[in-house]
Amino acid sequence: MRPHHINTLQEPSINCRGQLLSLARPVVMGIINVTDDSFYEGSRMHGLHQVVEKAGQHLQEGAAILDLGAQSTRPGATMLGPEEELNRLLPAIHAILNHYPQAIISIDTWYAAVAEKTVHAGAAIINDISAGDLDKDMIPLAGRLQVPYIAMHMQGEPATMQHKPQYENVVREVLDYMARKLAQCRAAGIRDFIADPGFGFGKTLEHNYALMKDLSLFHQILGVPVLTGISRKSMIYKLLDITPAEALNGTTVLNTIALLHGTHLLRVHDVKAAVEAVRITEKMKGN
Repeated sequence: MRPHHINTLQEPSINCRGQLLSLARPVVMGIINVTDDSFYEGSRMHGLHQVVEKAGQHLQEGAAILDLGAQSTRPGATMLGPEEELNRLLPAIHAILNHYPQAIISIDTWYAAVAEKTVHAGAAIINDISAGDLDKDMIPLAGRLQVPYIAMHMQGEPATMQHKPQYENVVREVLDYMARKLAQCRAAGIRDFIADPGFGFGKTLEHNYALMKDLSLFHQILGVPVLTGISRKSMIYKLLDITPAEALNGTTVLNTIALLHGTHLLRVHDVKAAVEAVRITEKMKGN
């Protein structure tokens, strides 16, 4: 594995519209899906009142970030265009910030045009599952906007990513990809880069658990904060032969393992359980 620059900063933080969010203690990102096509039925929001209600619940339970998405990225999902994404996202941002002005919102999109308009509307973070691969304008835009950028690894595209994904060494290949993306983002002026290994995105069950086993390498080698998003995913429910609705316990187990392997952010449907996992693991670490 090639040596990369290692950031020795002990207390990572990200600048969210002038609000410094410390990641010295792991934080929880609560998922809000403004869609009727999410793989987990319990996360689907219908109407702005439900979006605001879910935002309030997430914040009350301890979410530091609200991750707002309008596109379903389950395998085989139909892709929305940027106009439809904006039609769903902009009213949701305005409604949330009207009720919770201090909320930190991340926008889950791979369209630069959507990212630009939603950041101008009040979002503070861009969460791109394609790490700029689906829209060449995204990384330069994030650099110009000076917002934290979450870059996720995905093999293929959402519609086809689970059709026999293959790697020679999944950990090394995802790490090398992230190192290239980090260099590209730094060159574009992005200061706050967050690496997401992309659990479930173009990976088999075995690939996912290999990544989890070596998750600590991502921060050690790249020197950047790491986001883990495994909430109710198939790596849990297929292994346990259950449904996504039954996968909270398995999610908590894996979130705990991720925390013990040094993750900085947990992206989850169930904030309360994740916050409790953070509190317990931090106690175990003596923090």
